[in-house]
Amino acid sequence: MASNAQCWLSREVIERFVLVGCPTAGEATRGNYRSRLLRLREAVIGPEMATGRPVKLSASTASRPYASSEITALWSWSLGQPTAELRHGCRTLLALGLGCGLDSPEIVPLRAHDVRATGSGMTAVGVRGARSRVVVCRRPWEQVLADAAHEASAPGAATYLFRPGALARAKNTVTNFLARTVPDPACPPLQLGRARATWLVGLIDEGLPLPVILASAGLETLHGLTRVLPFLRPVPAERAAELLRDGV
Repeated sequence: MASNAQCWLSREVIERFVLVGCPTAGEATRGNYRSRLLRLREAVIGPEMATGRPVKLSASTASRPYASSEITALWSWSLGQPTAELRHGCRTLLALGLGCGLDSPEIVPLRAHDVRATGSGMTAVGVRGARSRVVVCRRPWEQVLADAAHEASAPGAATYLFRPGALARAKNTVTNFLARTVPDPACPPLQLGRARATWLVGLIDEGLPLPVILASAGLETLHGLTRVLPFLRPVPAERAAELLRDGV
């Protein structure tokens, strides 16, 4: 029984069932299925999951990445906010989400001095917490991030990068801020889960080595990538054959 359960209650089978085995189910229903199956796995096999626990990316619809036109709209939306505080906060979130793949719990504790220039001229951010690491910002967003850090910094003070004037920090710091922004009917809402998915899909589509992607994303296993796999750019059959034979 245990050996059979190791197979049909493996993380791979559970994720496959949730992603493609429930085509008519909504995201909330899929999440409920995943949660129940994981609890069943723990009850049958035990709390230690041999295949590893993934980092949750988002509760949004299958972590669908933003299209290029949507990213352009989000940038215009950030510049059109009515106050300097809202504009700075929106630009900071876009740079950290789309440029560095960070999620809300990682963004809230960041300080302005966590953003720094590397010796080779790149802009990097030192992520705090359990998944501490250094993430190099993607080129299109590095100046935006550097400017945001400069605006948030104060001489002799370790100010926060996001909402530097807000001393109270909590899990809902980002969501409360976004609730105060002025929406644009022509622009999709900013969701950091989707921003992180956009960042991940971009790295995978551009052929970055998986160890680099996992380390930058703060992931220990490939399971954290499963929710973005349906959105990867397809590879033509002839090109796939060339890659299989000769590599990149």
